[in-house]
Amino acid sequence: MHGLINKSIQCFLRDTYGAGLWARVAQRADLDPAGFEAMLLYDDALAGQVLEVAAELLAKPRDCLLEDLGTYLVSHPNLEPVRRLLRFGGARFADFLHSLDELPDRARLAVPELDLPRLELVQIDEATFRLDCERRLPGFEHVLVGLMRTMADDYGALVIMECLPPDEALAHVSIRLIDNGFASGRSFELAAGS
Repeated sequence: MHGLINKSIQCFLRDTYGAGLWARVAQRADLDPAGFEAMLLYDDALAGQVLEVAAELLAKPRDCLLEDLGTYLVSHPNLEPVRRLLRFGGARFADFLHSLDELPDRARLAVPELDLPRLELVQIDEATFRLDCERRLPGFEHVLVGLMRTMADDYGALVIMECLPPDEALAHVSIRLIDNGFASGRSFELAAGS
Protein backbone atom coordinates (compact mmCIF):
# COMPACT_ATOMS: atom_id res chain seq x y z
CA MET A 1 0.00 0.00 0.00
CA HIS A 2 1.19 3.49 -0.79
CA GLY A 3 2.72 5.29 2.19
CA LEU A 4 0.53 8.33 1.57
CA ILE A 5 -2.51 6.30 2.67
CA ASN A 6 -0.74 5.05 5.80
CA LYS A 7 0.59 8.53 6.57
CA SER A 8 -2.94 9.93 6.21
CA ILE A 9 -4.21 7.43 8.79
CA GLN A 10 -1.33 8.33 11.11
CA CYS A 11 -1.96 12.10 10.78
CA PHE A 12 -5.69 11.62 11.28
CA LEU A 13 -5.15 9.68 14.51
CA ARG A 14 -2.51 12.10 15.79
CA ASP A 15 -4.39 15.30 14.84
CA THR A 16 -7.77 14.05 16.06
CA TYR A 17 -6.89 12.04 19.16
CA GLY A 18 -3.42 13.31 20.09
CA ALA A 19 0.19 12.20 19.91
CA GLY A 20 -0.32 9.93 22.92
CA LEU A 21 -2.88 7.80 21.11
CA TRP A 22 -0.65 7.56 18.05
CA ALA A 23 2.28 6.44 20.27
CA ARG A 24 0.09 3.69 21.78
CA VAL A 25 -1.14 2.58 18.32
CA ALA A 26 2.44 2.49 17.00
CA GLN A 27 3.62 0.48 20.01
CA ARG A 28 0.76 -2.06 19.80
CA ALA A 29 1.18 -2.37 15.99
CA ASP A 30 4.97 -2.75 16.43
CA LEU A 31 5.74 0.37 14.36
CA ASP A 32 8.41 3.02 14.64
CA PRO A 33 6.77 5.87 16.64
CA ALA A 34 7.90 8.29 13.91
CA GLY A 35 5.36 6.52 11.72
CA PHE A 36 5.16 6.21 7.98
CA GLU A 37 7.05 7.82 5.12
CA ALA A 38 4.53 9.18 2.62
CA MET A 39 6.37 8.12 -0.54
CA LEU A 40 7.31 4.54 0.42
CA LEU A 41 5.30 1.37 -0.19
CA TYR A 42 4.13 -0.79 2.73
CA ASP A 43 2.52 -4.20 3.15
CA ASP A 44 -1.22 -3.87 2.49
CA ALA A 45 -2.10 -5.50 5.81
CA LEU A 46 -0.34 -2.79 7.84
CA ALA A 47 -3.04 -0.11 7.35
CA GLY A 48 -5.71 -2.57 8.46
CA GLN A 49 -3.65 -3.50 11.51
CA VAL A 50 -3.23 0.18 12.50
CA LEU A 51 -6.98 0.78 12.07
CA GLU A 52 -7.89 -2.29 14.14
CA VAL A 53 -5.58 -1.24 16.99
CA ALA A 54 -6.91 2.33 16.91
CA ALA A 55 -10.54 1.17 16.85
CA GLU A 56 -9.88 -1.09 19.82
CA LEU A 57 -8.07 1.62 21.83
CA LEU A 58 -10.82 4.15 21.06
CA ALA A 59 -13.64 1.61 21.60
CA LYS A 60 -15.05 2.79 18.29
CA PRO A 61 -16.30 0.67 15.36
CA ARG A 62 -13.76 0.50 12.53
CA ASP A 63 -16.34 1.70 9.97
CA CYS A 64 -17.03 4.84 12.06
CA LEU A 65 -13.30 5.48 12.38
CA LEU A 66 -12.95 5.23 8.59
CA GLU A 67 -15.86 7.62 8.06
CA ASP A 68 -14.16 10.06 10.44
CA LEU A 69 -10.98 9.67 8.39
CA GLY A 70 -12.92 10.71 5.27
CA THR A 71 -14.24 13.77 7.10
CA TYR A 72 -10.73 14.64 8.28
CA LEU A 73 -9.30 14.44 4.75
CA VAL A 74 -11.47 17.34 3.56
CA SER A 75 -12.04 19.35 6.74
CA HIS A 76 -8.73 19.60 8.60
CA PRO A 77 -7.01 22.96 8.03
CA ASN A 78 -3.75 21.20 7.04
CA LEU A 79 -5.61 19.51 4.18
CA GLU A 80 -7.33 22.54 2.63
CA PRO A 81 -5.72 21.78 -0.78
CA VAL A 82 -7.60 18.45 -0.90
CA ARG A 83 -10.91 20.23 -0.31
CA ARG A 84 -10.04 22.80 -2.97
CA LEU A 85 -9.21 20.09 -5.52
CA LEU A 86 -12.52 18.35 -4.84
CA ARG A 87 -14.47 21.60 -5.22
CA PHE A 88 -13.23 21.76 -8.81
CA GLY A 89 -15.71 18.91 -9.38
CA GLY A 90 -18.52 21.39 -10.00
CA ALA A 91 -20.57 24.31 -8.78
CA ARG A 92 -23.22 22.13 -7.06
CA PHE A 93 -23.05 18.94 -5.01
CA ALA A 94 -24.74 16.98 -7.82
CA ASP A 95 -21.93 18.08 -10.16
CA PHE A 96 -19.39 16.99 -7.56
CA LEU A 97 -21.01 13.54 -7.40
CA HIS A 98 -20.68 13.15 -11.16
CA SER A 99 -16.97 14.03 -10.91
CA LEU A 100 -16.22 11.18 -8.47
CA ASP A 101 -15.63 8.73 -11.34
CA GLU A 102 -12.52 10.78 -12.16
CA LEU A 103 -11.14 10.86 -8.59
CA PRO A 104 -8.70 7.93 -8.90
CA ASP A 105 -7.24 9.38 -12.13
CA ARG A 106 -6.94 12.87 -10.62
CA ALA A 107 -5.16 11.39 -7.59
CA ARG A 108 -2.70 9.64 -9.93
CA LEU A 109 -1.94 12.98 -11.61
CA ALA A 110 -0.71 14.26 -8.25
CA VAL A 111 0.90 10.98 -7.06
CA PRO A 112 1.44 8.55 -9.97
CA GLU A 113 1.96 5.51 -7.71
CA LEU A 114 -1.26 6.10 -5.77
CA ASP A 115 -3.74 3.54 -7.07
CA LEU A 116 -7.17 4.27 -5.55
CA PRO A 117 -10.10 1.93 -6.17
CA ARG A 118 -12.17 2.55 -9.31
CA LEU A 119 -15.40 4.46 -8.68
CA GLU A 120 -18.58 4.57 -10.73
CA LEU A 121 -21.60 6.75 -10.03
CA VAL A 122 -24.92 5.24 -11.11
CA GLN A 123 -27.86 7.68 -11.28
CA ILE A 124 -31.06 5.87 -10.36
CA ASP A 125 -33.40 8.84 -10.65
CA GLU A 126 -33.17 12.64 -10.43
CA ALA A 127 -32.22 12.60 -6.73
CA THR A 128 -30.99 9.04 -6.07
CA PHE A 129 -27.52 7.71 -6.83
CA ARG A 130 -25.40 4.70 -6.05
CA LEU A 131 -21.64 4.96 -5.87
CA ASP A 132 -19.94 1.67 -6.71
CA CYS A 133 -16.42 1.26 -5.34
CA GLU A 134 -13.97 -1.45 -6.30
CA ARG A 135 -13.22 -3.52 -3.17
CA ARG A 136 -9.42 -3.31 -3.18
CA LEU A 137 -9.03 -1.17 -0.04
CA PRO A 138 -11.20 -2.67 2.72
CA GLY A 139 -13.52 -0.02 4.12
CA PHE A 140 -12.75 2.62 1.49
CA GLU A 141 -16.49 3.11 0.97
CA HIS A 142 -16.74 4.38 4.57
CA VAL A 143 -13.95 6.88 3.92
CA LEU A 144 -15.93 8.05 0.88
CA VAL A 145 -19.10 8.49 2.96
CA GLY A 146 -17.24 10.74 5.42
CA LEU A 147 -15.69 12.68 2.55
CA MET A 148 -19.02 13.07 0.71
CA ARG A 149 -20.94 14.11 3.85
CA THR A 150 -18.39 16.82 4.53
CA MET A 151 -18.44 17.97 0.91
CA ALA A 152 -22.26 18.05 0.99
CA ASP A 153 -22.03 20.46 3.93
CA ASP A 154 -19.38 22.41 2.05
CA TYR A 155 -21.78 22.81 -0.90
CA GLY A 156 -24.80 23.46 1.34
CA ALA A 157 -26.62 20.32 0.16
CA LEU A 158 -28.91 18.13 2.26
CA VAL A 159 -28.01 14.50 1.57
CA ILE A 160 -28.72 11.09 3.09
CA MET A 161 -26.05 8.41 2.58
CA GLU A 162 -25.50 4.87 3.71
CA CYS A 163 -23.29 1.95 2.82
CA LEU A 164 -25.21 -0.88 1.22
CA PRO A 165 -24.26 -4.55 1.47
CA PRO A 166 -21.27 -5.21 -0.80
CA ASP A 167 -21.04 -7.90 -3.42
CA GLU A 168 -17.92 -9.87 -4.27
CA ALA A 169 -16.24 -7.19 -6.39
CA LEU A 170 -17.88 -3.90 -5.38
CA ALA A 171 -18.90 -1.92 -2.31
CA HIS A 172 -21.93 0.34 -2.71
CA VAL A 173 -22.99 3.66 -1.21
CA SER A 174 -26.58 4.87 -1.53
CA ILE A 175 -26.88 8.65 -1.96
CA ARG A 176 -30.18 10.53 -1.76
CA LEU A 177 -29.92 14.22 -2.63
CA ILE A 178 -32.79 15.88 -0.75
CA ASP A 179 -31.91 19.50 -1.56
CA ASN A 180 -28.94 20.72 -3.62
CA GLY A 181 -29.25 24.23 -2.14
CA PHE A 182 -30.48 23.52 1.39
CA ALA A 183 -28.06 25.96 3.07
CA SER A 184 -25.45 28.42 2.02
CA GLY A 185 -22.26 26.44 1.58
CA ARG A 186 -18.71 27.52 2.21
CA SER A 187 -17.42 30.10 -0.19
CA PHE A 188 -15.16 28.88 -2.95
CA GLU A 189 -13.19 30.78 -5.54
CA LEU A 190 -11.03 29.31 -8.29
CA ALA A 191 -7.98 31.25 -7.15
CA ALA A 192 -6.75 30.50 -3.64
CA GLY A 193 -6.74 33.47 -1.27
CA SER A 194 -3.49 35.21 -0.49
